[in-house]
Amino acid sequence: MAWITKPSATARIERRDQPYLTAEMRNTLTTRYLPRYETTHAALLPALHEVQHAYGWVPPQAMLEIAEFLKLKPSQVIDTASFYEEYWLKPKGKHLISICRSIACEFCGHEKVTQAVKDRLGIDVGETTDDGMFTLIELECLGSCGTAPAVLVDEHLCECTTPEGIVKAIDEIYAGKH
Repeated sequence: MAWITKPSATARIERRDQPYLTAEMRNTLTTRYLPRYETTHAALLPALHEVQHAYGWVPPQAMLEIAEFLKLKPSQVIDTASFYEEYWLKPKGKHLISICRSIACEFCGHEKVTQAVKDRLGIDVGETTDDGMFTLIELECLGSCGTAPAVLVDEHLCECTTPEGIVKAIDEIYAGKH
């Protein structure tokens, strides 16, 4: 297979006037995390978490700021952020629907649950609704095999989920009841 190249050397990063890595975040990293590690590179994961916790994702400008603060190459930051699935490199919806696709959930019909969400929201897996309310993803395992199919709606675990049940949960969120 041939390598697929991308024009990263000519990529443009949109910048805003105020930094994403705030003075408070820098202070937290300096006082809480950096003393724990021999190298600044070891504090990269906490730095990425700080930014994502504040903004819901890790913008490219923030990755450059983290690289500068920790005295790392920008490539080290993007390589790390893109390696771990827990970091969001583009904005996600206000609500995250995570559908388990493990073997137990597959056996119990997770595909029908996923399809119900796709039909109700008009998005595909990995996409966010136009109103910014929902992002749909699939995960390998939510650790709830005995109650499959399992779905995580934000921080709430939905067990034995049916297509009708997940649509009802979405409608309740839209109605402000969830």
